[in-house]
Amino acid sequence: MNAPEEGDLAIDTERDKLGYVTGHEGPYVQLRPLAGGREWDADPARVRRATNDERLRAVQERTRALNAASSGGIL
Repeated sequence: MNAPEEGDLAIDTERDKLGYVTGHEGPYVQLRPLAGGREWDADPARVRRATNDERLRAVQERTRALNAASSGGIL
């Protein structure tokens, strides 16, 4: 599997976190959480592209979060 590129949805396997690749800084891959927030640096050897199932789950979680926010937090 090819290394994730900028804009790809990826998994930081060291932290078990999902994020968008925003770039590379020095020896690290930079990832941003799906809902936005602070980027974090990840070891490129521990980052892989998200699978289709992981992408689908991420979209579902983001949709639930957006719906909850728009309805005043009621799930």
